[in-house]
Amino acid sequence: MSEWKECKLGDVLTFQRGHDLPRTEMIEGSYPVAGSNGIIGFHSKYTTKGPGITIGRSGNIGTPHFYKNDFWAHNTVLYVKDFKGNSEIFLFYFLKTLDFSQFNTGSAVPSLNRNHIHELSVEFPHLPEQRAIASILSSLDDKIDLLHRQNATLEKMAETLFRQWFVEEAKDDWEEIRLGSIVEIINGVSYKSDDLNSSKIAMVTLKNFDRNGGFRMDGYKEYTGKYKEQHILKEGDLVVAHTDITQEADVIGNPVMAIGSSKYDTMVFSMDLVKVISKDENYSNEFLYLIMKSNEFKEHCLGYSNGSTVLHLSKKAVPEYEMKLPPYNLINDFSKMVKPLVEKQFKNQTQISTLTTLRDTLLPKLMSGEVRVVQD
Repeated sequence: MSEWKECKLGDVLTFQRGHDLPRTEMIEGSYPVAGSNGIIGFHSKYTTKGPGITIGRSGNIGTPHFYKNDFWAHNTVLYVKDFKGNSEIFLFYFLKTLDFSQFNTGSAVPSLNRNHIHELSVEFPHLPEQRAIASILSSLDDKIDLLHRQNATLEKMAETLFRQWFVEEAKDDWEEIRLGSIVEIINGVSYKSDDLNSSKIAMVTLKNFDRNGGFRMDGYKEYTGKYKEQHILKEGDLVVAHTDITQEADVIGNPVMAIGSSKYDTMVFSMDLVKVISKDENYSNEFLYLIMKSNEFKEHCLGYSNGSTVLHLSKKAVPEYEMKLPPYNLINDFSKMVKPLVEKQFKNQTQISTLTTLRDTLLPKLMSGEVRVVQD
């Protein structure tokens, strides 16, 4: 097997500072504008040929992003101008293992100087081994991406069915109710930072809410504090975000159905969430979840939100949502049709978590040479 060479980072790639592009000039186009946190807009022209890599230069420093196609590198990033004959995808994974915080030259706002990071000492494999390593890691990411896209499709199918059955085909004689007449709301666990310790108890938090919808299994906090039986979550239980720190109110009022992890014996939920429990078994969690996934419910919750830096949802928001209640038999037929879609999403999400853990475990080992790849 070939030996790895010790060199400077600048010997295997060349970073270039991104270009000035005011947000006011970002217009809808086919080329993504790459910022320090990823895509921040689109433009109708580009200056950087893909595939390419960026890392945050200002603010969120050092976080790598990979772009398969042409893109515009904003001045908040450094982009790789020259790969010097190395594998682009390998370099992307390699950069993910580096700690760029040691090169922070900013005070109030963290920043990177490309000339400083070019001097970083690294060990680097030859091109055939680069490609072999990249193939392993990218195959895992491709599978993860496929499962995410499949879940998005399943979610869209369920939402489409809900809108068809209960919005487009709603009957005038269906009873107008408030949601509080068919559900009960349970507040989450109030906790202190001292309660967050290594444990077999997982606390479901706002971090479990994906901004694009769905349940994130990397958002648990391990918890050792007190809780009551009413605070325990089972897989499939419905919780709603009652707090939000995102500027665009992306999360507040959003529902998720909790997914368990084999790492934990028990799940509870934090004070930033509420659990929604049906008062009647005929109103399934799948049915209630899709009510709360609707644009109408989101707009309702935004009207019940207040706060400047941190948004809080009024306790009246969920109970006072008004809707037309379909008959039992229609809800039951719908729930039977949608339940397999939800169960498939749960299985996919568990597999995503397993594959992500495997990738993240292999990444530093492959990039350091601790684990070597047998080449054909």
